[in-house]
Amino acid sequence: MRQQRFLSDVGRYFDEAAALSNYPPDLLDQIKRCNSLYRFEFHIRHVDGRIDVMRAWRAEHSHHKLPVKGGIRFSPEVDKDDVMALASLMTYKCAIVDVPFGGAKGAVQVDTTRYNEDQLERITRRYAHELLKKNFLGPAVDVPAPDLGASAREMAWIADTYQAFRGAQINALGCVTGKPVTEGGVQGREEATGRGAFYALREACCQEDDMTRLGLSTGLDGKRIAIQGIGNATYWAAKFCREEGAKIVGLSDSRATIADPDCLNEDAVSTFKREHGGVAGFPGATTHDDSRAVLELECDVLIPAAVECQLTEENAARATASIIVEAANGPTTPEADTVFRSRGLLVVPDLYANAGGVIVSCFEWLKNLSHVKYGRLERRYRAAADARILEALETATGSRLSAADRAEIVRPVDELTVVNSGLEEALVEAYQQLRNTVRRVDGVDSLRVAGFHLAIDRVARSYLELGVFP
Repeated sequence: MRQQRFLSDVGRYFDEAAALSNYPPDLLDQIKRCNSLYRFEFHIRHVDGRIDVMRAWRAEHSHHKLPVKGGIRFSPEVDKDDVMALASLMTYKCAIVDVPFGGAKGAVQVDTTRYNEDQLERITRRYAHELLKKNFLGPAVDVPAPDLGASAREMAWIADTYQAFRGAQINALGCVTGKPVTEGGVQGREEATGRGAFYALREACCQEDDMTRLGLSTGLDGKRIAIQGIGNATYWAAKFCREEGAKIVGLSDSRATIADPDCLNEDAVSTFKREHGGVAGFPGATTHDDSRAVLELECDVLIPAAVECQLTEENAARATASIIVEAANGPTTPEADTVFRSRGLLVVPDLYANAGGVIVSCFEWLKNLSHVKYGRLERRYRAAADARILEALETATGSRLSAADRAEIVRPVDELTVVNSGLEEALVEAYQQLRNTVRRVDGVDSLRVAGFHLAIDRVARSYLELGVFP
């Protein structure tokens, strides 16, 4: 099964990196294993009296740091192996980008297209209630977020459910992230995963030695990008890359691929998809009746941003991209990864490239704990300080800026600016740490192995500092 394959693949990547570490086998085994898995069922009643039984899970992979963190997936195809694999990736992802969480993941096996909003609300609230009963939900224990099939709407329902039972807790809003801004969310969370993938790609393309080796110029300008998927992360990644000068030459949904060497516009494609139920037939583009055809389009950069196990031993040799940025979780199997490494491709792995969501979720969680909006305390002070510096420069030079130029320089700090700045800093710093690991550690020959090696080291040190292992 695909889910068992996904869990096995994550384990194989872990084992490869673990073999290059000096930590004792029992500690490595502790890091690899899923700490807790809660499985439960509940029912939803239709108006006509029919009853559907929902299967659901919450996995807490690592308690080396608390709370644990991970999204909730609503999908008819998800199962416990998916949940455990995704929870383990969250542990490693949080360690790489240095946010203070252990890894977790949750899921409800449900086809959301078969239920109306009222039913989805009851499903979500019941799921939250079940987690609450077993202490699998709380700002200091386990903090979910949206994943495939879920959005800010569902997170608001979870927060409201938690407050109904734990309303006396002053930090109750921190029980979940990805909420609407009006309900305690943070600006920039919606686009965080896509923006994070963009920052990851941009940082990779700034490395002159890597671009020279691949026969590419530095920067994103003119680079041809194909993206698998047309969801939220895909939209924002495409938008930011295109605005930086890249050409989006291919996009796909679950049924088809569209290609246009002159550049697709993500807004036009998204509008067409909403109106026609899919991307097939988009005007001016070539349509392929295969969602995986996008993986083999002529391009410089491939961004798989759909689901796991898309790049396999069967199609890896036909991928034309020089750079692969894994915006999805687990899109590349170990066999495909071996092919890419033998071909000298630059693979920016999922446990780094799609960490934008958890980084900004951390900012939201901290905002909920501090009860202060980002930028509020220093907003006027910073603007006044910038104005004083500018006035001093104008006096020294004897020239005056126009009102428009002055407004561009002296801008009050707002929450979105602070969040995006923090996201960019975290991803730039983490990328350089991955590159340094490749150069420093014998046997580490890819960013993926470097990512697992770095995560293992940080989680192991946390366990050792806790005194769990001698």
